[in-house]
Amino acid sequence: MTEFLQPKPTEPTEPTEPTEPRVRLAVREVDVAYGETTIVSNVSFVLETGTIGCLLGPSGCGKTTLLRAIAGFEPVSRGEILIRGQRVAKPGWMLPPERRHIGMVFQDFALFPHLSVARNVGFGLRALSSQQRRARVGELLELVGLSQAAGVFPHELSGGMQQRVALARAMAPRPDILLLDEPFSSMDAELREQLAREVRTMLKREEVTAILVTHDQLEAFAMADMIGVLNAGEVHQWGTGFGLYHEPADRFVADFIGQGALLPASVLDAQQVRTELGRISGSQPHGLEPGSQAEVLIRPDDILYDESSARQATIIERAFRGAEFLYTLQLESGSEVLCLVPSHHRHAVGERIGIRLEADHLVVFACPCIGPSG
Repeated sequence: MTEFLQPKPTEPTEPTEPTEPRVRLAVREVDVAYGETTIVSNVSFVLETGTIGCLLGPSGCGKTTLLRAIAGFEPVSRGEILIRGQRVAKPGWMLPPERRHIGMVFQDFALFPHLSVARNVGFGLRALSSQQRRARVGELLELVGLSQAAGVFPHELSGGMQQRVALARAMAPRPDILLLDEPFSSMDAELREQLAREVRTMLKREEVTAILVTHDQLEAFAMADMIGVLNAGEVHQWGTGFGLYHEPADRFVADFIGQGALLPASVLDAQQVRTELGRISGSQPHGLEPGSQAEVLIRPDDILYDESSARQATIIERAFRGAEFLYTLQLESGSEVLCLVPSHHRHAVGERIGIRLEADHLVVFACPCIGPSG
């Protein structure tokens, strides 16, 4: 288990501020710096009670540093953090971690090897009577599917089971917020996504407010209600997984979330562009001048395989994914797009297939490129 130094508060507590009744966590214009180096910059978001949030981004983007600031292990150099309307961090002052009523689940589980599963789960319940403690431990072991393992020790369990014990222990005191720092990172991809779904179900049953830190977008999609995409210490976008995928705020989010390609386009009007695959319309103005050149985001699900289509593209790469192939296609102009095709439609690299564009959203970015002649 990682050791953290707990800072000493310079004042006992901060008064509670009025916030929206359902807001459990508010992060307001927060910076976190190490010396002269700013690691987290101008981050703001709120998390409502019972909501599962996620900080998603590449390694070194600042997501774990931000989580540590919420937990009370790092000071903020600007802004403030509030839990249930009470300020717990501002420049020069922070409420110690043990007074924030926060639970944490670490990537290395941090279970006590000399304690049984039941005693691990009940470790933080010393203020309860023995009867209340047994009842709460039994309730949580049933929730995580480990009722039969109450008397065994951590080393006798699989990694997935150990993670469930760690989750139950963190949930036992009913924390105001549960923080999960890359909790599934040591597991293989299939188990990570499965556990993320299971953990989401458990948290929702207990109506737990939680924040997950991960670099895995499938894990984030499987578990979180709201996701913040971080890069270089900044939150580029805070929203639902659907919104991040279909309405990315900038090029970084478009590239980091999901798969896709940027196709040259000419702006026709405030809500319409022309590409070599045809016109694409959107419901919201994109802010670019008519006649200007742009790039439009094309996702694999925007390109449909259509044997009857006169529009052809050449397969230059293919990846088998079980139920489907992911084809990389080259268009007449040389531009490339991706297309998902059911795997019973098996085509070889070099073949030409019929496609059509069916995009019901428009994601456009300005660019200095030369537009298509389409």
